[in-house]
Amino acid sequence: MKGVIVTAGYGTRFLPVTKTIPKEMLPLVTRPSIEFIVDELVASGITEILFITSRRKKSLEDYFDRERELEAVFQAAGDAEKLRAIAPPKATCYFVRQQEMRGTGHALLLARSFVGKEPFVVAYPDDLHFGSPPLARQLIETWEKTGCTVLATLHEPPDINRYGVIAIAEDNLHVTGIVEKPERGKEPSREASIGRFLYTPDFLEQLEAEWSRHGTGEFFHTPAVLALARRGRVVFRRVQGERLDTGEPAGYLEAIIRYARTVPELKKVLDRLLPVHGS
Repeated sequence: MKGVIVTAGYGTRFLPVTKTIPKEMLPLVTRPSIEFIVDELVASGITEILFITSRRKKSLEDYFDRERELEAVFQAAGDAEKLRAIAPPKATCYFVRQQEMRGTGHALLLARSFVGKEPFVVAYPDDLHFGSPPLARQLIETWEKTGCTVLATLHEPPDINRYGVIAIAEDNLHVTGIVEKPERGKEPSREASIGRFLYTPDFLEQLEAEWSRHGTGEFFHTPAVLALARRGRVVFRRVQGERLDTGEPAGYLEAIIRYARTVPELKKVLDRLLPVHGS
């Protein structure tokens, strides 16, 4: 099983900082948010990861490479803790640039030679997951049971109308459709699709077919998913664990606070400061 992380976007909601810094490199205190995605994939047994990036994302390649100069400094000092902190992930990382911002479907077509005829997990870095088993592992377990493409979903998020909401078959497993940002009261279910997918090889075949019919403008992955759903080839897996949304500044701030509360020395600071501000 291989992993693909789509990181080519502009991150305009975080301007001006994202003018020069990739949104995925914005930290949760000391760790860039993208590292949590990589850790999730590695913890799920994935050892080959493709990053779909763009021209402004060179720092991603640098971050996941070895930093030999620092290694030499910390080795000379015998500082094992800092050596662990800068160690690259236990996965082989590859990078390809999306040279035109033409949508998620166009980006995923760049992964064809990387994934070949294997199923693969796709992660969008706005969604961070904390808990066990890791979210990618949850999708893999569902694929092992069904052999189908798997969508990760949240059950009854408070802002469900901001998501693509799935329609569910009578077996309460297969997906029959997706309605993007449905009107309030017209949601086909209470399950909202988030940025984690496991795609079977027939997904890329269908995506290529959809691309051949596509005209101008952005090209998204959803038509290929819907085509597979009509053939009974898509299921969903409700997320177990905590999901944090870093896709916009308010959610990012909440993610920082929630993550900081899991680190004992940072939790002490939050416990001291937040009551002062009435939180």
